Amino acid sequence: MGFYSYQALGTDRYPPFSLESDPDYPADLDIQYPEKLSRGLVLVKWWLLAIPHYIVIGIFMGGNSGGGLTFILAIFAAIVVLFTGKYPEDMFKLVVGMNRWSLRVGAYATLMRDEYPPFRLWDD
Repeated sequence: MGFYSYQALGTDRYPPFSLESDPDYPADLDIQYPEKLSRGLVLVKWWLLAIPHYIVIGIFMGGNSGGGLTFILAIFAAIVVLFTGKYPEDMFKLVVGMNRWSLRVGAYATLMRDEYPPFRLWDD
């Protein structure tokens, strides 16, 4: 839903009403089921180890206010799209990168993954 709304404004197509993956929709979240998770990390990773990420993501996403850098960039992109009909490629990469980072940290902090999320926007 965030890819469609003001987390990215990445598509005009409304998200499908399904928990299944839709190959026709441009965004998909896929988290592999972990076969085994560290029992010791459960006590600290969701709060202590994730604090540096929470600080950066708080700036990206705006915390509870919802007016973070991602939202501001998406608004600017909407204005550019309104006048030019094209989403600026570099702005799109930055907005999607910030969303990826926050989703990686979310998967880590909610104990879905043991791998510490990298401090980077792009996966390449």
